[in-house]
Amino acid sequence: MHLKDYYKLLELEPSATLPEIKKAYRRLALLHHPDKTGNDPYSAAQFSDIKEAYEVLTNPTKKEKYLQQRWYDQSIGKRKTQEVITPVSLLKQALELERYASKLDVFRMDKEGLKDYILDLLSPSVVDLLKKFNEPTITRQIINTIIKSANPLQEQQVIPIAKRLQQLAGNDSVANEQINIFTDKHRHREQREKYNFLIILVATILLCLLIWIAGH
Repeated sequence: MHLKDYYKLLELEPSATLPEIKKAYRRLALLHHPDKTGNDPYSAAQFSDIKEAYEVLTNPTKKEKYLQQRWYDQSIGKRKTQEVITPVSLLKQALELERYASKLDVFRMDKEGLKDYILDLLSPSVVDLLKKFNEPTITRQIINTIIKSANPLQEQQVIPIAKRLQQLAGNDSVANEQINIFTDKHRHREQREKYNFLIILVATILLCLLIWIAGH
């Protein structure tokens, strides 16, 4: 996932002092607090990001780690994002991942890394946040896009992703059917690969045996 720009979220310059960070947080928290916005999901998402930014920038250890990552991303030209997590913004990230994954060599790609990235993209906090929006059409698109990205993975890598997708789907029968098809496909593919391996192994043994018999 893109690194969030906590300073922009708090409408501050990177040189902001601790008192300025606290002042900005109080102002924005009051503006976007659910009690003030009638539990509007978009405002709640904004409030969640503001709170996250404040907690990181006021904690010396977390801030140091964040600044190191921020410097590293800048050094390699990786862009930051201050975009609030919503169904639409997550769908954009899922589509970016799907386009990237589709260009990778299936036999050389870092499958474990792809699995970890997807689980990070659909962290429990993000899933909980998305469910508050109650936008089943976009949620189905997210699920379908993630499934396409995860297609090259092995069954054991797919299992935790499927569980996270099921949490996101909730009681949506259409989305859950997509996920079930996805997991069944990988289970059957893994079984076929095991059988093919056994057939090749047996055939190799028989061939070696025939060669041995022919030589004697």
